[in-house]
Amino acid sequence: MERYRAVWESNDPAEVGALFTDDALYHDSPGQAPWTGRDAIVKEWIDRKDEPGETTFEYDVIASEGDLGLVRGVTHYLTNGNVYDNLWEIVLDGEDRCSRFTEWWMLRR
Repeated sequence: MERYRAVWESNDPAEVGALFTDDALYHDSPGQAPWTGRDAIVKEWIDRKDEPGETTFEYDVIASEGDLGLVRGVTHYLTNGNVYDNLWEIVLDGEDRCSRFTEWWMLRR
């Protein structure tokens, strides 16, 4: 999570790519077709990036077993005041790279 957050702030394509396996799947919301493979994930990430300092993020790892982790987070956008509640399902390989990432997010009202 610390590496993910650092990359979220840097948006460095090499650092984004280093988080994921070659064949990783990234679901930016459940039920949507995933971004498939490291190159596609890097492209989509950079196309949708948040600018450094635009957000704050608090999180708790709420469960982990084997290679699966569940993270509950809260993202605050400082530019527009929006707050999002997040639940992330993360599957890691043996080298702490993500092979599957699925996020659920909701705008707080």
